Amino acid sequence: MASAAEQMAANISWGAFGKATDLRSRILFTVALLIVYRLGTYIPVPGIDAAALAKFMDKASNGLGGMLQMFTGGALGRMGIFALGIMPYISSSIIVQLLTSMVPALESLKKEGEQGRKKINQYTRYGTVLLAAVQAWGLAVSIEHGNLAHEPGLFFRLCAVVTIVGGTMFLMWIGEQITARGIGNGTSLIIFVGIVANIPQAIAQFLSQGREGVVSPLVILSVIAMVGVVIAFVVFMERALRKIHIQYPRRQVGMKVYDGSSSHLPIKVNPAGVIPAIFASSLLLLPTTISTFSGNQTNPILSTILAYLGPGQPLHMAFYAAMIVFFTYFYTANVAFKSDEVADNLKNQGGFIPGIRPGKKTEDYLDYVVARILVVGSAYLAAVCLLPEILRAQFAIPFYFGGTSVLIVVSVTMDTIQQVQSHLLAHQYEGLIEKSQLRGKKRGAARKAPALR
Repeated sequence: MASAAEQMAANISWGAFGKATDLRSRILFTVALLIVYRLGTYIPVPGIDAAALAKFMDKASNGLGGMLQMFTGGALGRMGIFALGIMPYISSSIIVQLLTSMVPALESLKKEGEQGRKKINQYTRYGTVLLAAVQAWGLAVSIEHGNLAHEPGLFFRLCAVVTIVGGTMFLMWIGEQITARGIGNGTSLIIFVGIVANIPQAIAQFLSQGREGVVSPLVILSVIAMVGVVIAFVVFMERALRKIHIQYPRRQVGMKVYDGSSSHLPIKVNPAGVIPAIFASSLLLLPTTISTFSGNQTNPILSTILAYLGPGQPLHMAFYAAMIVFFTYFYTANVAFKSDEVADNLKNQGGFIPGIRPGKKTEDYLDYVVARILVVGSAYLAAVCLLPEILRAQFAIPFYFGGTSVLIVVSVTMDTIQQVQSHLLAHQYEGLIEKSQLRGKKRGAARKAPALR
């Protein structure tokens, strides 16, 4: 039996969408900022030799460069002002969240509510500036080593650092504005748009390889089938839930006695969503960025690291899978599903899990259930991200058909659609409340007694 919310969601139409002016303004605001982001990817950093860079990226597009192009929306291939993308902000968020769970001062600051959250966000921004400056400097030096700058020197390096760091901070601001005033998660949408914008080019390149005989028709059909299966699998797993039975006792409110009721506490098999895959990928981008542009002049230590951690290498896949599993547990415990807060809320509302005492026992039980669920959830994320990588290493398949890109596109699309539906449901509820109030006023006016003469 469908709930009232599910029935209302099924009745959502384009007419209801047209009446939701707040939702329409949010969507237009989000689209406008994403267009600004895409335009910024075509604004080049001063001092770059565009012709030499284009030739260089043509050679690197199928290897490490393809990986970087995906997360920067093509800005790195053109050395745009958004060359680092949103990755420094994501890396800073990882570091701050790790420190918050380990440093008592930051942990206490996190518990201070809105003021503590603002302070932690401020630390995250400071970390973003520092990481972006370090990465931009390394990128500028690597560009010089690759003979891709018109006039190498200190002035070029400083100019490149200021431009790239400014672009990264502006991109961070765009993501925060989309999250606060738009629709969807701003950071995820920026990465999503960067991937989608380059998919047509990747498809054309893949099909041209088939026409040239580089890739057989069987491989093309297999890739299409694999992408369809991966998308269906991702949708199924993202909607999979583990429902915990919650019982509410019989209670008395004033003179009325309410019978006991029951409901379910839904826990997603993958509460962290696409965040672990983004976190894990972001940690592998810095050495890849430096090596891509510096060519043979890379530091020997970095060359050794890249020889073992390059895409397709067994150590790279093992390290990637381990980071995905770690961030799945870490992000779920610290952000996505906090068992202590859920247990406190159930206790305050008078609800309990049958056979489990409220409070600490409920928290321990929820931790136990979530830990077991995440075994499946983290394994699913690792499999989706690694299986296409293995197949791509065996065949000449563009990077955009990798599991990480499919996972990001499908997950962000589902989350954004869910937020749109939530806004439409809220608009429908507001309309029903207004209608009921108007009917109540009309009935009150009709029942009003005639005035005495």
